[in-house]
Amino acid sequence: MIHSLFMINSAGDIFMEKHWKSVISRSVCDYFFEEQQKANSPEDVNPVISTPHHYLIHIYRENIYFVAVCTTEVPPLFVIEFLHRVVDTFTDYFGDGGETAIKDNYVIVYELLEEMLDNGFPLATESNILKELIKPPNILRTVVNTVTGSSNLADTLPTGQLSNVPWRRAGVKYTNNEAYFDVIEEIDAIIDKQGSTVFADIQGVIDCCVKLSGMPDLTLSFMNPRILDDVSFHPCVRFKRWESERVLSFVPPDGNFRLISYHVGSQNMVAIPVYVKPNISFREGGGRFDVTVGPKQTMGKLVESVVITCAMPKVVLNMNLTPTQGTYTFDPVAKVLTWDVGKINPQKLPNLRGNISLQSGSPPPESNPAISVQFKIQQMAVSGLKVNRLDMYGESSPKKSFSFEKYKPFKGVKYLTKAGNFQVRT
Repeated sequence: MIHSLFMINSAGDIFMEKHWKSVISRSVCDYFFEEQQKANSPEDVNPVISTPHHYLIHIYRENIYFVAVCTTEVPPLFVIEFLHRVVDTFTDYFGDGGETAIKDNYVIVYELLEEMLDNGFPLATESNILKELIKPPNILRTVVNTVTGSSNLADTLPTGQLSNVPWRRAGVKYTNNEAYFDVIEEIDAIIDKQGSTVFADIQGVIDCCVKLSGMPDLTLSFMNPRILDDVSFHPCVRFKRWESERVLSFVPPDGNFRLISYHVGSQNMVAIPVYVKPNISFREGGGRFDVTVGPKQTMGKLVESVVITCAMPKVVLNMNLTPTQGTYTFDPVAKVLTWDVGKINPQKLPNLRGNISLQSGSPPPESNPAISVQFKIQQMAVSGLKVNRLDMYGESSPKKSFSFEKYKPFKGVKYLTKAGNFQVRT
């Protein structure tokens, strides 16, 4: 399956490599570097590269390319999902999956990769199982290991590894039992100059933090589950129950995990929560820039962390603008305008206007630039998805159901809507 893994930083240096079968020369990455040079941005590099003797499959996260090398044809998404799981595990262990964290924890990184892949095939990828096998780093453990010469590896197999619920360890005890669910949705949209929606869809996830004693069995139901498309589940979810009743029934892993990810397509009416009124014009030697942003369909929620980005044409020399709210910067080298708006007050809409200076003798640009918008809306799921009920059954009291009479209604459910690739044409 996977023969080798190379980690390449943004400078193009291979700072770490791991081989599970035979050692593959670093020269195989030359094919990757060729593709990288053709791409306009790091995210645009072809994720699957075919070479005469290998397949290179990669992801780009934390400013690092994680490049897996396979000698036989494999399902690419299988490898991509594994690579994402590797980065998620690093982040869970070290608090950061970047180059510095990996270099500071070389030994643990190699131990993790050895356990996560066995002879090229994924083996243990659940974080709480790995934490029983390999203890997360801390200052005290590092000092003890240095003095005694011991390692972070456990002497025994994880208790859950041999059970029919390998994602959960046995004998979990908590003083306070808690279950928190975060419904996070990203909206991708293209809006034309008149404000009409050209394209819009929603990518959503439900992230969980479950700290419950024993072996709990949870049932989560929604008020409108039919809006969900292309649902991807954590292995703990009972798929047949979802197919028949549209209910999530599962024995949760201990700690943080992603329960489901889903997609809400354009066949459902996607509500656009913000609008942008752009008025950008160019003439000989200069131009005019005027942009207003405001809330649209937010169900009374506050739009915050608003950032407007606009990549101006190369002939733009400088911009002299006045914002009614927030601050703006213009990079004269990259030709990128960034306006940090902050929170939007519906009674006083933020506006940025002023003059554009063009290089002398240059003709005005033929087309206007597109505007990218970033924003967050707390306690709102733009798709309209709502959690209806959460039932908990514990092994200590199998016949007793703890629903929202025991846990206050929706106390553990939080909603967040944010912009993904949200673009406004001007």
